[in-house]
Amino acid sequence: MTTVRTLLRWAAYALAAPVIGLGPIASRFRVPRRMLGIFIAPRDALAVRAIVHSMLAAAVGVLTWFLAFLATAAAVRGTFYPLIAADDLEHSWGGPTLAGAWVVHALLGIGLLPAWGLLLAGFGAVQVRLTRRLLGRDGPWWPLPVSLLLTVGGVLLFISWLHQI
Repeated sequence: MTTVRTLLRWAAYALAAPVIGLGPIASRFRVPRRMLGIFIAPRDALAVRAIVHSMLAAAVGVLTWFLAFLATAAAVRGTFYPLIAADDLEHSWGGPTLAGAWVVHALLGIGLLPAWGLLLAGFGAVQVRLTRRLLGRDGPWWPLPVSLLLTVGGVLLFISWLHQI
């Protein structure tokens, strides 16, 4: 149970990180300490680093919110499949019967929620490491290229999602 709570805290931090990244610098240190119990010792000169952190935290945060939206949409569509999209049962997953299609869509929509939660918790870990690297005295090097790759991947994902709706 403790692991689930920890993952939920990391996912909550991932969803809060874009707002935190645009706020005062003091809150960028205070919120990880209060939410996750992680202390980040601040650097001395933060002006340029704070701007870069704001941009990268916002970019990864927008992707986090988009993925949370996709997870919610999948869960709702799966649960309420007969009311939303049950017009072509012959070619539907679990079809050709309504019951089969509903079961498959509900299981996928709800069954994948833990995977979505792990993904969001991972984004929270990237956000904390990004804060630690850019604003803290220590931190791994990898959050910068990972944040850039996530930003580019998020843009491509959003464009492909727009083309399929």
